Amino acid sequence: MNLAELTLVKASVLLRSGRISPVELTKAYLERIEGFDGALNSYITVTADMALERARTLEKELSCGRWRGPLHGIPVALKDNIDTAGVLTTGASELFASRIPNEDAEVVRRLEAAGSIMLGKLNLHEFGLGGTSATTHFGPVHNPWNLDYVPGGSSGGSAAAVAARLCGAALGTDTVASVRMPASFCGTVGLKATYGLVSTRGLIPLSQTLDHCGPLTRNVADSALMLQAMAGFDPLDPTSIRAEIPGYASALYATTTDLRIGIPRQPFYARLDPEVESLVETALARIATITASMQDVAFPELEGFAISSAEAYAWHAPYVRDESNHVFYQPQTLGRILSGAGISAVEYQRIRRRIEGSRRLARDLFEEVDLLITPTTPVLPGTIENALTHLPVEVPAPQIRNTMPFNILGLPTISVPCGLSSTGFPAGLQISGPRLGELDVLRLAHAYEQGTDWHNLRPPVG
Repeated sequence: MNLAELTLVKASVLLRSGRISPVELTKAYLERIEGFDGALNSYITVTADMALERARTLEKELSCGRWRGPLHGIPVALKDNIDTAGVLTTGASELFASRIPNEDAEVVRRLEAAGSIMLGKLNLHEFGLGGTSATTHFGPVHNPWNLDYVPGGSSGGSAAAVAARLCGAALGTDTVASVRMPASFCGTVGLKATYGLVSTRGLIPLSQTLDHCGPLTRNVADSALMLQAMAGFDPLDPTSIRAEIPGYASALYATTTDLRIGIPRQPFYARLDPEVESLVETALARIATITASMQDVAFPELEGFAISSAEAYAWHAPYVRDESNHVFYQPQTLGRILSGAGISAVEYQRIRRRIEGSRRLARDLFEEVDLLITPTTPVLPGTIENALTHLPVEVPAPQIRNTMPFNILGLPTISVPCGLSSTGFPAGLQISGPRLGELDVLRLAHAYEQGTDWHNLRPPVG
């Protein structure tokens, strides 16, 4: 049995029954990291000794009849902008190359309480300020489907590691695209829940108004398990919300024949790569057979990208005001941070009011439909060479056009694989729902996934 091929759901059953042990599973992943991550560069820090010690502790708990839940003994990895007590947390920047936090982020505490094992910290686009994961002090992350190409970003290391079976699941952060874009480019599942449902306390922030934290996994069922452990009110996080936390796995067994599907053609289906368009249309035809109805719907024009620039500058201002620190940032990152300096307080407040108003009115999108379906990204991944030598012509870049609106609105959304291009790259289908509509998002995503084989495909590297 190849233990690293097990999904979280399957591994959990085997761990609880004693057919495999946390130590065995952890060693299997550490061996794969050693064997394959030299090509991918998905990890910044591998916490092998810590992981094995933790695995032995969890193994003893199982032998004594203590079972913490489905994540007991499951090895996971964390994007390196998520604080871990006593473990290097860099944001992929030279500025923080020696930064060791004193406390865990809230999501880390919750995953630890659920019994997970941390394998290490994952590479990313520096400070989350880009969509390629090529701009990083620790060297570019490589897409496991083709090493010359980017994995997307900013959670590129998270998606690459999950796709290549270098961890059971990973955490990423998502401000405008950063869980779902790399999920699409690497052929994994990426989930962003309702704004505030998962704590962002203890994350190196990009934009407090738009930041989310979510899992990257191999299938939808695994995402439901991860969300179950992560979701819930955090009284110390000012963005956290109080909400009833249902059993997310229940969505996996519910029928989808009552769901009404909305297709927002504009702007989400405009200027698509022809292969993305073909794969998504095929997916829509499949979904039409398992749902109640499908209709085109209008989607409002939204404003909000500038707020991420303003909030990123505000957080980095104590560092970038001292020009001697500029050499510790990648030039592209520094330029993006400094671009937020010119946004006035008046303009910032105006945009904040627009975002808050849009979020209140978001329920109107779901008066006649239950879910919205779009391509995750309009394009396929580009090369690392191009990412390092050419700045995006458009701001915001076209890669985030389809994902960013759901950060602005704070709505739950998931990317699931929907096919392979002729050049061998995955494409993603994005399913989005109303505020706190995670159950419907998960049940349609799972139903679609189970009717296809795309989630079973493996990249050639790893």
